[in-house]
Amino acid sequence: MGCGTTSHGALLAAAPLASPRPRLLALSPPPSTPSIQIQNRLYSISQLPLLKARGKGRCEASLASNYTQTSEFADLDWENLGFGLVQTDYMYIAKCGLDGNFDKGEMVPFGPIEMNPSSGVLNYGQGLFEGLKAYRKSDGSILLFRPLENAMRMQTGAERMCMPAPPVEQFVDAVKQTVLANKRWVPPTGKGSLYIRPLLVGSGAVLGLAPAPEYTFIIFASPVGNYFKEGLAPINLIVEDKFHRAAPGGTGGVKTIGNYASVLMAQKIAKEKGYSDVLYLDAVHKKYLEEVSSCNIFVVKGNVISTPAIKGTILPGITRKSIIDVALSKGFQVEERLVSVDELLDADEVFCTGTAVVVSPVGSITYQGKRIEYAGNQGVGAVSQQLYTSLTSLQMGQVEDPMGWTVQLN
Repeated sequence: MGCGTTSHGALLAAAPLASPRPRLLALSPPPSTPSIQIQNRLYSISQLPLLKARGKGRCEASLASNYTQTSEFADLDWENLGFGLVQTDYMYIAKCGLDGNFDKGEMVPFGPIEMNPSSGVLNYGQGLFEGLKAYRKSDGSILLFRPLENAMRMQTGAERMCMPAPPVEQFVDAVKQTVLANKRWVPPTGKGSLYIRPLLVGSGAVLGLAPAPEYTFIIFASPVGNYFKEGLAPINLIVEDKFHRAAPGGTGGVKTIGNYASVLMAQKIAKEKGYSDVLYLDAVHKKYLEEVSSCNIFVVKGNVISTPAIKGTILPGITRKSIIDVALSKGFQVEERLVSVDELLDADEVFCTGTAVVVSPVGSITYQGKRIEYAGNQGVGAVSQQLYTSLTSLQMGQVEDPMGWTVQLN
């Protein structure tokens, strides 16, 4: 049976091949009704749920660059943002049927969606997600960071999970639409970022094990502060040598939802013991570093920065990729290879990278009862600080972007 196809015997007998668009419910109406311009026509934001996509077929993305929105900041304590869900106003949703083509999608009020209890994602975990951020510049304009990379990574993951993926153009345009529709939730400069969560799930009903007959692409967003409560302060990791995040030939190299459920037990145990998170080893030799629960790991020794090579069990992080390029531009030698626990324990400095954490210095590592602490300015190593400052300054538009990584929305 080929990917993206489903045998009739795998479908629920009473279920149609393509169910109607889910009913979407608003949790609460937005407190104001700003206007938004779509393709040179001005609408009230309250009218947006009534704007239906004109038919289905290959993506003909509505030009999100034509959006303009007038709104104030949301009523939120911007000084004390954590990393948790804050319900914003709107989300994007698009559908894909058996023909493998996504409809144009639409903006709808943020809220619950209906889903068949026999959907592919609920029964067989057929789902992917992405994560990226939008930042507000001091002049009020908004920057996205490398959305094209997220779009391409979702396509890679979708192929591995036997799912159709939205075209790159539709993905990027949908991200832009979602950010602009929720513009008042983008934190003031220096107060955080708008975390954007694209989801691709098998929403069609199946009973036997098979790819779903229908897929739903959703994007929602939430303003966030620091992922770790420590902020840019050292975190404390424990090396896990019993549980494993991924194995060769599995799905560790793509951002499928099941990768994250599998780390919850080890993470729970670690946090109960006072650690910030867990660092996993390879499942074969049990001595080479892989990654932390939701971020990549880097080890510094002198002028050399080493990180585990991408070999199918490690997620190719976009922040990881960016930090490597920034480090090279600063004159560091960067090595992508097998990195052993012994090297970790002998390192001058260790840090993690990811969309949520950006760069997070590691203050201590505990392995088989032995604790190693890393020196630095209050636990923050000089290399971590330099790379964090360089990358965040670029992401927030405080310096020129020679890499061409940022996308300005307005």
